[in-house]
Amino acid sequence: MLSSASNRVLTFTLQFSSSLKFSPKTHIDYRPRSLHSSIMSSASRSSPREALLDDRGCGGPITLEEWQRWGCISPVPAMVNAVIQDLKLLENNIDAHMVFGGNGGKLQGDFKIQEDKKHRAKYETLADSDKKFQFYSARQIACRLLGSRGYLCQKCWLPMEDCMCSKVKPSSLWHGIKFWVYMHPKDFLRQNNTGKLLWQVFGVQAATLCLYGISEDEEIMWNAFKDAGKAKVWCLYPNHNNAPKTVQDAFSHQTSADMECAYSLTNKDRPLNFVLIDGTWSNSAAMFRRVKEQAKLAWGEEDIPCISLATGASAMHKLRPQPSWDRTCTAAAAISVLAELQLLPECSTHGLDKQAEAVEDALIVLLEVLTTRRLRMGRSITRKVRHSRDIC
Repeated sequence: MLSSASNRVLTFTLQFSSSLKFSPKTHIDYRPRSLHSSIMSSASRSSPREALLDDRGCGGPITLEEWQRWGCISPVPAMVNAVIQDLKLLENNIDAHMVFGGNGGKLQGDFKIQEDKKHRAKYETLADSDKKFQFYSARQIACRLLGSRGYLCQKCWLPMEDCMCSKVKPSSLWHGIKFWVYMHPKDFLRQNNTGKLLWQVFGVQAATLCLYGISEDEEIMWNAFKDAGKAKVWCLYPNHNNAPKTVQDAFSHQTSADMECAYSLTNKDRPLNFVLIDGTWSNSAAMFRRVKEQAKLAWGEEDIPCISLATGASAMHKLRPQPSWDRTCTAAAAISVLAELQLLPECSTHGLDKQAEAVEDALIVLLEVLTTRRLRMGRSITRKVRHSRDIC
């Protein structure tokens, strides 16, 4: 969590209008699972599949075209392709095919055992901690890419038979705002990830993916931050040490002219940059530490302006509950930011409420598609609420 002494923290307290409340379409009737459905659940997870790795068609290294179809804007990470080449060499040497399956499309079978030994040995040879970190991230991403070829839609990250792309309506994000989805490798290509909805709705230039530990991605993001200046970079991260503030409270010391300048593209065409940390709550602390480390390199101090959201439950809580109500999914966090900014007089004419609504509509589509898929596979569509002591 953030220290009140070392970070300038703003808290958005959301007051949604009736048009921004989560839709009743997200209601799910739960029926207790029968013995038959329990059996179906264990038997109907994604079946094992071999990686498409021959040297024709989909095989070989990741091309720039393929990489960017997954939602990335950076060049193909060199270390990711190096990992893929190592995997292919291992496959040839041990005469065993790469097989992926189960939740997350992980490596399985004999190849997994051999690859695990090899990657652990290589990890130990890396003396530099940053190199170890980059290798870890590259391996996670390489395996997910190989296991998803020909299986997941490259835009919505859902199995081809469940593709939701035709149901998502694109929208234009106000040019005074840019979202950066700072994603942990374990969330990359995850079917129930909601950060992907932002570039599906707004496009990759308005909502840009940056993969944690991938130097090519992080360099692009931090070059943009240095160019914009520290005053125009905000990180969404929860903080319980400071008293909550609304956006109006945070900017109450500024004049109307100052506010207009802060949100105006005439100020060297530099929008406000919002960093959305997209990872599990156990991983987010390490991700935020890296943000602070990079901030120190860029500006000489770890202090980075932060926003702590105080939101209600996201629609995705039905399938993927959070530890407590102040922790929400990435798409819901973006909705919250847009909704709160809409309340500022200086931003009220930019249609941010409609843009928030577009993300919410996409979130509802994702929820419905995932629910339909789970029912078809005989899996439960509700989850036990964790850490109920945190919920008022």
